[in-house]
Amino acid sequence: MRPLMYGYMRLAVSDDPDENAAIEGELRRYTLREGFELERLFIERLGSAEESAFFALVDALKTTEIKHVIVPSLWHFARLPGLQAAMRAHIEGELGARLWVVQNTARQPRSVSS
Repeated sequence: MRPLMYGYMRLAVSDDPDENAAIEGELRRYTLREGFELERLFIERLGSAEESAFFALVDALKTTEIKHVIVPSLWHFARLPGLQAAMRAHIEGELGARLWVVQNTARQPRSVSS
């Protein structure tokens, strides 16, 4: 059995569903290629009244044995580099999980908003 991994992505409510599905598919393929199984994908929907997916992810990391998280890019955490670093530090330093970043680019993907 493959070890389990969580995924996280942030989407604007008005985003293109095809692009969102492509990002999700990319995460799933990357996870399998690295020898993991994606247990759950936490999706933050900006402009929605839903509970914060990031806080749900943090709770899951605190209460399960899963210690790997995959994100499409750090832009899915935040637009500001300082906030990206703080969220990464929280996951890796305080929660003891490893963060896997599929794409670490300087540009913001169209599917991400702050």
